[in-house]
Amino acid sequence: MRKALVIGACLCAMTGLLGGCTGRYEEAVVTNAETLVDTGEDAAITIVQETTEPEPETEAEAEAPAGGILNLSDRTPVEGKVRSYLTGEWVDEAIGNRRPVATMMSNDKAALPQYGINRAGVVYEANVEGTMNRYMSIIEDYDDLERIGSTRSCRTYYTYFAREFDAIYSHYGQSTFAVPYLKNVDNINGIEGIGATAFYRSNDKKAPHNAYTSGDRLKKAIEKLGYSTEYNADYRGHYQFADGEYRLDESQGAMEAIKVIPGYVMNKAMFVYQADDGLYHRYQYGDIHRGNEGPITAKNLIIQYCQTGRYATTEYLNINVHTSGENGYFFTNGKGIPITWEKDGEFGVTHYYGPDGKEIILNQGKTWVCIVNALDKSKIEIYGE
Repeated sequence: MRKALVIGACLCAMTGLLGGCTGRYEEAVVTNAETLVDTGEDAAITIVQETTEPEPETEAEAEAPAGGILNLSDRTPVEGKVRSYLTGEWVDEAIGNRRPVATMMSNDKAALPQYGINRAGVVYEANVEGTMNRYMSIIEDYDDLERIGSTRSCRTYYTYFAREFDAIYSHYGQSTFAVPYLKNVDNINGIEGIGATAFYRSNDKKAPHNAYTSGDRLKKAIEKLGYSTEYNADYRGHYQFADGEYRLDESQGAMEAIKVIPGYVMNKAMFVYQADDGLYHRYQYGDIHRGNEGPITAKNLIIQYCQTGRYATTEYLNINVHTSGENGYFFTNGKGIPITWEKDGEFGVTHYYGPDGKEIILNQGKTWVCIVNALDKSKIEIYGE
């Protein structure tokens, strides 16, 4: 009989939330002492590992991780295809050299399923108000999609996520606090004049869960707004992708990670690794998480802890995506490692580093990024079976 051993992996709780402003970004400020005050105690993270003796590795399993890293800056097409900046995979040249669209999506039960989310190369998940989650799906292959959404409103931190991928940001309105930040990103806003071009209301959902866009509408809106569809000349991609299959090993402090629970309260999200396809399958609300094109999966999973406060006396979250010093986890192929992160300036990309101090290498495929309050580190659960 297999037994499980619970290991308390302690991470240092942050020493306090920062106040004031840095550049154009207002950092997280403590406004609700009961919710946000630092307890000064270490957070115990639940990691469940098997205590049985490991089975001998096969020759294939014992192979060293792929040493090569893809050169995504080389946009020379091969048989009409280039490497995707989002996934590292081969895609049609017209798609891979075109800026993606980052679309806000609702996760309310009344809005399910999300349309177009299965096409996303990268998905960001973060809380908005209270314990409610919202997604930003970054999609490059959207031409034939007749329904994308439902599309919801912008929050400050999502504008920075979109900039990290040089994406055009699609949203239906915004919080008051996000207004000044929208000038920093090419965006398509449903409550402005372009809204009638870019969005439509469906008859099978009730407002506010029935605002959708489509591939054709997005292209018309981008053209009408005069946004360039080409990546900035200095853009070199976001992630490092392996040239081949990459496996985390013990030298990197890798742990078994067959099931990962980030700790979101409302939707109770969970990622379960399946060896038959090498992917993490996503669950929420007690069931398989499905988009309109089927179950949602990811090859790579990143959990990024961020200092989090609230704006004034409101419920609107102010997530600090700039100040390094926090940590997180990276999971792929059923294993995980602890990571730290650091962002390049205000509008640069976020880099993730493993225990060896080197930037992590992702496997080719889709990546899901969970942004989690740094004070909720104790809620994560990692299971080895």
